[in-house]
Amino acid sequence: MKKILFPTDFSTVATNAFVHALEFAKIVQGELVLLHTFELPIYDNQFFPENYAVIYDSLELSQFNKFKDEIPKLRTIAEERHLDKIKITHRLMDGDLLFNIKKSIKEDKIDFVIMGTSGATGWDAFFVGTNTGAVISGIEVPMLCVPAKAKFKKIEIIGFTTRFRTKDKKALKMVLEIAEKTKAKVKCLYVKTNESDVSKDTIASWEEEFIKEPIEFFVVSSNEVKETILDFIMYKDIDVLTMLTYKRGFFEGIFNPSLTKKIAVNFDIPILAIHID
Repeated sequence: MKKILFPTDFSTVATNAFVHALEFAKIVQGELVLLHTFELPIYDNQFFPENYAVIYDSLELSQFNKFKDEIPKLRTIAEERHLDKIKITHRLMDGDLLFNIKKSIKEDKIDFVIMGTSGATGWDAFFVGTNTGAVISGIEVPMLCVPAKAKFKKIEIIGFTTRFRTKDKKALKMVLEIAEKTKAKVKCLYVKTNESDVSKDTIASWEEEFIKEPIEFFVVSSNEVKETILDFIMYKDIDVLTMLTYKRGFFEGIFNPSLTKKIAVNFDIPILAIHID
């Protein structure tokens, strides 16, 4: 059974993403691990020699109570969508968000991460800050990023951006597995710039290899990569866009946080980021 990590700050944005997490768990026959993290303020104990521990204990207790109060609300959402049979477990952790996500991925053997793309407690910086590349590339499991206004709807068309590299096939096969479960089609985009080095034979071999799959390949000649991707989303009615991350850099220098933000603002569709070794 697939395990899906759902980090939440209990904001409206996160609650909206929770619906996507539930529906995705249904698609992949998975279970959810809810993660809430918080950072304790730093106090100098020389100024609080007697009640230093009491301060931290009270702060931790308040976070626990918040966590305890919010969980029933999420379970109600699951019941309303007739998804209350999905197994849900919980983790409450203090410390850095990214560190705790990585820790949970390792300890809970997580297969996917799903979370909203903005919210309280510094989540905006998580996605659109200067360290976005390191953050996304640092998570080595697929991550579904859900914009604040992206209401869940049946996935019918999945967009897939590629440069026709051999290692991209693993990600494409993963997307095709999801497409099979949702009876969706996959539309694969390659933006051919003046610096592109992909041969026609390579493209033809991909088309031949996946000829029996519900996939269409689109090769668009343009040096305006970002704009071409945005047009692709609009004119091909994309419901979820898949983008690949590489160890050497966020979206290997082609797709960047500004594009991700444009997609979230203009189209309100989830983005599935898949890490490629």
